[in-house]
Amino acid sequence: MIEIPRDVSAFAESAAPADVVRRQYLASARGDLAALRATLAEDVEWTEMAGFPLAGTYRTPKGVTTNVMERLAAEWDDWTAHDDTYVVDGEDVVVLARYTAVHKATGKPLAVRVAHHFTVRGGRIVRFEQFTDTALVRAAMTA
Repeated sequence: MIEIPRDVSAFAESAAPADVVRRQYLASARGDLAALRATLAEDVEWTEMAGFPLAGTYRTPKGVTTNVMERLAAEWDDWTAHDDTYVVDGEDVVVLARYTAVHKATGKPLAVRVAHHFTVRGGRIVRFEQFTDTALVRAAMTA
């Protein structure tokens, strides 16, 4: 996981790709959709993996939060992406993480590894792609 600098204001304003991505994870963990949208470019392309319950590509910050974050919150308790490893190459940031949650309808817990590929330009996320074991996600959703 990336450490947040002691100068929090510098971190909050940083356009460095890893900092922008980390702010997105922190906003998501807090449920702060406005702060999350602030990390996304107006023409963001956000792709949830085929086979994932929210599979598809969403555009615009509002489209991402409405179709992904709000739906996750509606269907799962405590949905969290625990970011632990960052690999940065210029504007590309790959994050190895894990999802944890409990499905509201089944009561089944979820713990699954995930990789996220972000592209950051001009201090905003312009592209996101998710890779995860969708069978484990669907198993938690099945009674």
